[in-house]
Amino acid sequence: MTTLNEFSSCVAQYDPQALPVTAAQAIVRQWATPVTAVEHVPLHDALDRVLAADIVSPSDVPAHDNSAMDGYAFRSAVLAGRANSEANSVELTLAGKALAGHPFGGAVAVTECVRVMTGASMPADCDTVVPQELVTRSGETIRFAASAVRGGANRRLAGEDLPRGSVALRAGRILRPSDLGLIASLGIAEVPVRRRLRVAFFSTGDELRSLGEPLDPGCVYDSNRHTLFAMLRRMNIDPLDLGVVRDEPAALEAALRSAAASADVVLTSGGVSVGEADFTQQLLQTFGDVAFWSLAMRPGRPLAFGRVWSGERPGLGLPALFFGLPGNPVAVMVTFYQIVREALVVMSGATPQPAALLQATSRELIRKRAGRTEFQRGVATRDARGQWQVTPTPSQSSGVLSSMSEANCFIVLEHERSDITAGESVDIMLFDGLI
Repeated sequence: MTTLNEFSSCVAQYDPQALPVTAAQAIVRQWATPVTAVEHVPLHDALDRVLAADIVSPSDVPAHDNSAMDGYAFRSAVLAGRANSEANSVELTLAGKALAGHPFGGAVAVTECVRVMTGASMPADCDTVVPQELVTRSGETIRFAASAVRGGANRRLAGEDLPRGSVALRAGRILRPSDLGLIASLGIAEVPVRRRLRVAFFSTGDELRSLGEPLDPGCVYDSNRHTLFAMLRRMNIDPLDLGVVRDEPAALEAALRSAAASADVVLTSGGVSVGEADFTQQLLQTFGDVAFWSLAMRPGRPLAFGRVWSGERPGLGLPALFFGLPGNPVAVMVTFYQIVREALVVMSGATPQPAALLQATSRELIRKRAGRTEFQRGVATRDARGQWQVTPTPSQSSGVLSSMSEANCFIVLEHERSDITAGESVDIMLFDGLI
């Protein structure tokens, strides 16, 4: 069995003690395997689920030629030779009308027209619609300039949106509201989706207390589990909250094995640094497989990635991918969005889309040390010309969670970059659509 460590050592820039962010992302991406189980769910329950198979149109959409606007349908042959002549006025006799859902079934002569509403089926032989605002009507006769409309104008063709047998939506898509409407327009009431990814998570630390418990001296309430729960739910993932686990080898071992037995991915917060009471590293040497322990990243340097098994040693029992996140609250969120999130998207069966980066002007000096990628919190605004500008939040401490609530973007500072002066251009990653 190839270990993660053996595989990772072949990756460019591999350094388990200070791995560049791009190298870490590449390693994680290679080991993120999509779930294979498929469920068939009613359309109303399919929002944010991952499509497991292509949706193929069973019919033409639209099913028939129809009018793109309110007006009069006629045969374009009547326009021949008129557009550039002096006698370019067209006069037609009204033969009837067509409404959406109520087509006109009669024949239409070249000297006749049919009153049509938007969405109504085009009458037989008619191929053009003149908008009603370009027409003068007198009783059952209409007149309009031949130069005002071209043959075939204002007609939607059958199959113009989706021809029969074409792929409407590709497998791997996370279904959005517009997708559900599109599927409904095809008459499909049930869709195949991947089963939801299951992620177990817990926090480690003797100083942590759950909500409702009294705070002893030196203790704090555990915020990381609530942040992780919310981030997982936002991704439509099944979260399994295993609570707070004490800094004791036996308790940690039991929690890790239980998590591996019940979930596809295990997330922990805290316990992966080099502290005296951090036992996670020791345990994973016994029944786990670790690719790296530390990143050249701020915040989020202590981050472990590997696999863990429910059995007594690697290869025994049920496996799960393992992410050991830092204990500091901001570092938990940054590492989740920059390292963990893409893996969860892939494992859910979806096609990952890279987060959009925008160019912004820094409004002040930003301190940055070369040799690590930094994700600083910032407040981005637009100036009078519509250009993005950004200001770092006053605190960049990885323990100040309020800075994440105050900010609306990450300021992404590349690995080799050093200090940024005021007025210099930087990349920003907006929270909207990400967090």
